[in-house]
Amino acid sequence: MIENATRAPHPSSARATAPEPRSVALVAVFAALLVAAAVVPGIPVGGLGVPITLQTLAVMLTGLVLGPVRAVLAVLLYLVLGFVGLPVFSKGASGLQVLAGPSAGYLVAFVVAALVVGLAARAVVRRARSSRWVPLLFLAAMLTSVLVVHPLGIVGMAVNGHLSLGAAATIDLAFYPGDVLKNVVAAFAASAVHRAFPDILVRGAR
Repeated sequence: MIENATRAPHPSSARATAPEPRSVALVAVFAALLVAAAVVPGIPVGGLGVPITLQTLAVMLTGLVLGPVRAVLAVLLYLVLGFVGLPVFSKGASGLQVLAGPSAGYLVAFVVAALVVGLAARAVVRRARSSRWVPLLFLAAMLTSVLVVHPLGIVGMAVNGHLSLGAAATIDLAFYPGDVLKNVVAAFAASAVHRAFPDILVRGAR
């Protein structure tokens, strides 16, 4: 007996190909969080005036809560809004010219950091006991800061600020104390979100 070749697609396959409305909403909400973090006045550091802001806190929290894909999309949405002219960067800056400034390396690092810390967070939430989430999420955020955000930030300051890597690294040291505090806050906040909404990163693991 020959089966009908024009069988209607299974509902689950249709859902798999369509973007989930909640995911779209989460991406938009966390992009708005990044904008809000940039609005808070920063503290200029060093002769280049690269500010200490809440943006790294927002980036880490975005990755820790949303996981890699949605976190990267949220950061990219934020960057696109700034590149097309909206004043969503620190000090109300906007446009592609920010890529020629001393903070360019940190902006690029936001995308990579969201991916890396999002991957780590997904592994932690899916595999570790909830009692260990805070220290493990903090470790993930801190390692991402040290291995991704700071090196790319240093390179950006060296290239656009016409500094040696050593001089740029010296300026960058001022960001570490704030990063420790911000990553602690991000870890506690992300853990609380995952306890309240346990399916954000767990769903899809089965």
